[in-house]
Amino acid sequence: MAKRYAVILAAGKGTRMKSKLYKVLHPVLGRPMVQHVIDQLKPVKPDEMVTIVGHGADKVAEYIGEDSETVLQEEQLGTGHAVLQAEDLLKNQEGTTIVVCGDTPLITHETYQALCDHHEREGAKATILTAKAPDPGGYGRVIRDDQNQVKRIVEHKDASGNELLVDEINTGTYCFDNKALFEALHHVSNDNVQGEYYLPDVIEILQNRNEKVSAFQTADFEETLGINDRVALAQAEKSLKKRINEQHMRNGVTLIDPDNTYISPEVVIEADVLIHPGSVIKGKTTIKADAEIGPHSEVENCYVGEGTTLEQSVAKDSRIGDRVQIGPYSHIRPEAKIGNEAKIGNFVEVKKSSLGDKSKVSHLSYIGDADVGRNVNIGCGTITVNYDGKNKYLTTIDDDSFIGCNSNLVAPVTVGKGSYVAAGSTITKDVPEDALSIARSRQTNKEGYASRIKNQKKD
Repeated sequence: MAKRYAVILAAGKGTRMKSKLYKVLHPVLGRPMVQHVIDQLKPVKPDEMVTIVGHGADKVAEYIGEDSETVLQEEQLGTGHAVLQAEDLLKNQEGTTIVVCGDTPLITHETYQALCDHHEREGAKATILTAKAPDPGGYGRVIRDDQNQVKRIVEHKDASGNELLVDEINTGTYCFDNKALFEALHHVSNDNVQGEYYLPDVIEILQNRNEKVSAFQTADFEETLGINDRVALAQAEKSLKKRINEQHMRNGVTLIDPDNTYISPEVVIEADVLIHPGSVIKGKTTIKADAEIGPHSEVENCYVGEGTTLEQSVAKDSRIGDRVQIGPYSHIRPEAKIGNEAKIGNFVEVKKSSLGDKSKVSHLSYIGDADVGRNVNIGCGTITVNYDGKNKYLTTIDDDSFIGCNSNLVAPVTVGKGSYVAAGSTITKDVPEDALSIARSRQTNKEGYASRIKNQKKD
């Protein structure tokens, strides 16, 4: 099999986005559009991937990291000029080079693979990915001859009246014989309305040399959408959301209202999970079978165990066990570890804490920087007082303990196994195993005192 290379064009500023964020870094379903392109190219297995950067080069290169080499296009002089910037890395290589735009996040790896396979099977020097556009305005047109062979590509601004009637458009994605590509690029002229060096002109150059040029038409025009403004960005978000949600549903996941459910591409969901409307599931999240998410829950970078319920709550960067009940209105903050069959009730916040199997924090509590054992009951209004204004300290609550309502556990402190803390206590010292700790002032009743205060107010 021929070697394969990929060139991603990502140098444009994206003026029509009207944003300080560079165009290819605008997110679609939570990931920058250029990352979607890179991820879909990886299954094609390019031997080398080169991203052409320009505006915001440092930020784009920083984000891409080791996924791709980056080359700077100092002046934006057109797509042909952009590809030429990769010459030092690729010009002497044998094989196929696929050229894609960094603002086309919807093209699938299946389409990229089919394009490359078609190109190599046909023995072409160049192959164009085309599509039939319902409204081809603004796109370059693919002009064919009487034999239905590709004759040339004409940019919209340079097209004649008859050429503007053509609805087969150039998607801006190509396959080339690598050596032929870089040799032809040196013969591309900027004699056009924009004064730029157009990559599609390589097609005409190769045809004038009687080289074979082919076209591969994708059946799905929508996936070729290029993002140039916020309207197109929203369209891409909607399209990708629909694609991902349908895939999950076909795999056995129930989405009550797919139009109002947001799942990012890297999320893994097992069969028989139920997801209610308004749920947002992002990042490297895994949700196991029979779990139930929502309505109106947000889960990001979490492991959610089998049969767990997360209702109207937020969970981030945490691990949640099997058959756990969370919510409504709970907040699971980063580095929380929730054991099997635990319960986190309404208006409970858990941060950087572990909660053992079958332990309960049922309502109105804050558990931060704590190590909570198995079968612990934490009463309403309990707070682990973990911060002294400078440092955070650990609270340890051992197995089978019972913490009464409205207790303050001032860290660092340990509550021993099987012990009780009386309601309303402020615990500043360790509680021994199997003890009852009461840390509150003794109640004093002053009879008739309230009446005296009321009379004073009348005077």
